[in-house]
Amino acid sequence: MTHPYWNDWYFSWGWLLWFGFCFLLISNFGHWGYTYRSNRRYSSAPQKQALDILNERYARGEINREEFGRMKSEIAAK
Repeated sequence: MTHPYWNDWYFSWGWLLWFGFCFLLISNFGHWGYTYRSNRRYSSAPQKQALDILNERYARGEINREEFGRMKSEIAAK
């Protein structure tokens, strides 16, 4: 005598339900990882490059044209 809940119909639907649950769990983690990386990428302040800082210093008048040209060539050489 078999148990009424362990017939072929219930057993096949049970596997399908477990597969669906596992799929939703894995896809949820994938979605969380994607949104975490994309939010972290765009929410942080952009990093200033050395040439940007040099241009700002030249615009403020902290350095003259010769120093600006020399420093710019040094940055380009790296």
